[in-house]
Amino acid sequence: MPDEDPSTDEADDDLLPVRMLNEYVYCPRLFHLMRVEGRWDDNHFTVEGRAVHRRVDDFDHVLPEAGAPEPTPGPDGEEPPASAGEDLGDEPPTISRSVSLASERLGITAKLDLVSTLDDEAVPVETKRGRVPDRPERSYEPERVQLMAQGLLLRDHGYTCTHGFLYYRGSRKRVEIPFTRELEADTLQWISKARAAQLTQDLPPPLDDSPKCNGCSLSGICLPDETLALAAGAPAPGAAAVRRLYPVRDEAVPLYVQEQGATVGKSGASLVVRNRAGEIARFRLIDVSQLVLCGNVQITTQTVHLLAEAGVPVVFLSRGHWFYGITHGINLRNAYDRAAQFEVAADPARCLHFAKQVVAAKVANQRTLLRRNAQDLPERTVDEFAQVLRDIDVAAAPNQLLGCEGNGAAIYFRNFHRLLRPRDLDAEWDFTTRNRRPPRDPINAMLSFAYALLAKELTVAILAEGLDPWWGLYHRPRHGRPALALDLMEEFRPLLADSAVLSAVNTGMVSARDFRTSKSGCVMLPEARKALLRAYEARMDQLVTHPTFGYRCTWRAIIRVQVRLFARWLRGELASYTGMVTR
Repeated sequence: MPDEDPSTDEADDDLLPVRMLNEYVYCPRLFHLMRVEGRWDDNHFTVEGRAVHRRVDDFDHVLPEAGAPEPTPGPDGEEPPASAGEDLGDEPPTISRSVSLASERLGITAKLDLVSTLDDEAVPVETKRGRVPDRPERSYEPERVQLMAQGLLLRDHGYTCTHGFLYYRGSRKRVEIPFTRELEADTLQWISKARAAQLTQDLPPPLDDSPKCNGCSLSGICLPDETLALAAGAPAPGAAAVRRLYPVRDEAVPLYVQEQGATVGKSGASLVVRNRAGEIARFRLIDVSQLVLCGNVQITTQTVHLLAEAGVPVVFLSRGHWFYGITHGINLRNAYDRAAQFEVAADPARCLHFAKQVVAAKVANQRTLLRRNAQDLPERTVDEFAQVLRDIDVAAAPNQLLGCEGNGAAIYFRNFHRLLRPRDLDAEWDFTTRNRRPPRDPINAMLSFAYALLAKELTVAILAEGLDPWWGLYHRPRHGRPALALDLMEEFRPLLADSAVLSAVNTGMVSARDFRTSKSGCVMLPEARKALLRAYEARMDQLVTHPTFGYRCTWRAIIRVQVRLFARWLRGELASYTGMVTR
């Protein structure tokens, strides 16, 4: 399990960081995600690991020449470094921290936590956050290989290095690791395998029901159990549960700024929203997953820099709810998924397979929403939906599929008024048909706004996977349109956007006075936008049971999982794409 973000390694890309060697021995798939694709995510274990290494990394020392010691006092405290070289002799050893070494011959580089040297002998000390393992070796193989690799680097720089120490912070104990010939040979083989693996774009298969996945910060990106379950066919009812290896919900949430004329700035690690009268609100950066600017809202350059570095996207919406675009940092180096996306987009057969899945899922979810919630739904409606789904299954071209989607939408919106139960029975709530650009009634105005929010959500998730949101497989690419986001949002429209609108209307969160209607269209007033945002975010944060995998998580987490599984299908790890259909 990774302790730290790999981006902290100051390493030549041609040389293999020894920390990555540890990850390869632990799990080749984890190594590929971190080293090859540049993926990273934090959990409390990685945060704790960085805290453990922070004191070590505060110093950058250079090793003395072998055979020419320059004693320096060891640090105060209860860590073992000062005693790490006791067996080197009676003279005090030189203690060097955060030592960077590299070897072209070995093809590796490392930043050693601590090295104790005396004359031409050196002892590396590697700090680990956990406790001493309860096993005969009192250590794990990845740790021993990592320490041995450090010993090989020290030898390559002229030192004699016969052993090292693993210091377990949780136990406050050190474990001596002898550098045997067997360990040296194994380490050289691991280096050779890892160096070859960093040059391939093939994602290794996930571990099967491995305890290593528990607590891994990248498990929500790797999706080991989900990938294996779908590769073997969707889990049957009553099958063994798929483990949910990532948090139920994120602690960070989107921040929407709608105050017209406001400016978003920064103060330290916080975002500050101001208007002409002064500060309106302040938010910690760690609590913000997206910054959404609605209309005439400014943002300072320094704040954009801060958000780009932290991997927090800035989303731009117009006051009329048009999704303009998104600003984000360069947080993902992986180009393989994007190359696979363009390759699939050029394959009509795979594009049609994908499009049929998303359209069928959308129509099935529209049917489910009506069956569960519509009043006096005509019996023929279910049969009409069934016919549309049969037509989708046999569609042989995108144009035929567009016709099927249109038929499903006609049935759905013809009955949409049966879902509406507004508390203020005003004629303005009458819904007869879907219209837009501009919407002509409050329901259509809210649907347009909710779809813009959903398109934003999918764009953020797609960019997080390193895919191109503008290059779709069903919606044809067009300037200024996030075609892939529109593709993947289809199955979520009734589940999230439509449901949020219904919740806002039927619970009285909005009223007719929150809209301004004229011959030119209907406009949402600030009160309506704020109410719909509350309903939308409540829906996104709602805990639901995943219809395929059986565990509980939020709808926002389900969107991320769906986009990641889509990327697995692009790369060929999954034979087919499966649309999200609620039960």
